[in-house]
Amino acid sequence: MNDNNTSAIISKVWSFCNPLRDIGVGYGDYLEQLTYLLFLKMADEFSKPPYNRKLPIPKEYNWESLTEKRGDPLELHYTKLLSELSRQKGILGQIFVQSQNKIKEPAMLFKIIDMIDKEQWATLGADIKGTIYEGLLEKNAEDTKSGAGQYFTPRALIRAMVECVQPQPMKTIADPACGTGGFFLAAYDYISNPNNFKLDSEQKKFLKHNTFLGNEIVAGTRRMCLMNMFLHNIGDFDSENFISPADALVAASPSTYDYVLANPPFGRKSSMTYTNEEGEQDSDDLTYNRQDFWETTSNKQLNFVQHIRTMLKSTGQAAVVVPDNVLFEGGAGETVRKKLMETTELHTILRLPTGIFYKQGVRANVFFFDNKVASKEHWTKEIWFDDFRTNIHFTLKKNPLKLEDLKDFITCYNPNNRHKRKELYNAETNPEGRWRKFTYEEIIARDKTSLDISWIKDKSLTDLDNLPDPDVLAGDIIENLEAGLESFREIMLTINGKE
Repeated sequence: MNDNNTSAIISKVWSFCNPLRDIGVGYGDYLEQLTYLLFLKMADEFSKPPYNRKLPIPKEYNWESLTEKRGDPLELHYTKLLSELSRQKGILGQIFVQSQNKIKEPAMLFKIIDMIDKEQWATLGADIKGTIYEGLLEKNAEDTKSGAGQYFTPRALIRAMVECVQPQPMKTIADPACGTGGFFLAAYDYISNPNNFKLDSEQKKFLKHNTFLGNEIVAGTRRMCLMNMFLHNIGDFDSENFISPADALVAASPSTYDYVLANPPFGRKSSMTYTNEEGEQDSDDLTYNRQDFWETTSNKQLNFVQHIRTMLKSTGQAAVVVPDNVLFEGGAGETVRKKLMETTELHTILRLPTGIFYKQGVRANVFFFDNKVASKEHWTKEIWFDDFRTNIHFTLKKNPLKLEDLKDFITCYNPNNRHKRKELYNAETNPEGRWRKFTYEEIIARDKTSLDISWIKDKSLTDLDNLPDPDVLAGDIIENLEAGLESFREIMLTINGKE
């Protein structure tokens, strides 16, 4: 199937959005219902010739039980079906956990079932099914009102991170805040690509069933992640659940992994909501008393950095998206940075541009670090920085980030032998060079051991004749306002004695 046909199916599946919104069903709710129905339809196809698989779905709640009904009986049966399947074991139960029928209009529900019924999903390749579902997830992320964008990392960035890390077959990969599974899918694509590896049957089995493990505390997002992976040929109908609903930060990981690829939640505070003595909703900052953490803090991002380091095997590698505050925050932030440089080889930091995330106001970076065995000497000797931010502008619609935009960074990163890197920066001949290294001694001498380093002139401050397009300027203004509001909220928390 070509790209046009794939796009046609995405458009067809998505064509019900407007009429559904008219009856109060949002993008996310629709995608959730599609997940339930697609899973049942594919299970039905695999239970018939030529597959003839025995699947753990009770006959009275299978796909045919839906296609046989119309009107109010269909709506009532669908509601009961969701409740019953949520009690099943393995991936089946996790797909339907906390499921609810959000399409109360029987005629519309029938149309969606009929649309899915007319396609043969099992015969579509995993790459096509996956592309269709990924397309739906991205459309859902674009709906800023739903907040779904916070669970969707730009796929171009994910692919670049994976190309730098180059995960190997028969190795384990974890993500403690996996969202809709973007890092897992990119790693799967990289390992299964015959241009990278010629996998034997044992390696293929390991890739499908034993490579990935993640955490996602939001039930709806976890459901979409499981379905996304299932459609990409990861796991199976009767697989054990490999996406845990547990908060990854509560306790040490039960296992250690070869790779951790992650973009943890952007919010800086971990908080717990409760009902106070007056019967009103209130919240407290949440700290995690972990003996394996260097520092106790309510800063969620710093906690994730500490947790990810503990998840790695002694030879493990990590690539993690972190917001700017992780680079410069004092107190716990300084301690975490120093300990990270001492116990791991923090060898690369990619400074990301604004305008690439669906959640606005985010200024982020990627940390690449390798875990090491305990040593009296600090493992980080130098850190290479790529300033892919200054004078670089992207917008989600008119100029979205593409993998091609990150090819120069991948080349500089030199994944085949990162110990043979060459600086692009030169104070005299190329002061605008974006690829530059700083020694451990230079960084440790900086105020608060700050990693918030830039050296290229911001042209928007000096070159008024070459200002970016108005929509880019508007986007930058929004980003700055959002970032400012977040800082203001933290100041207010401090004033109110909650810091």
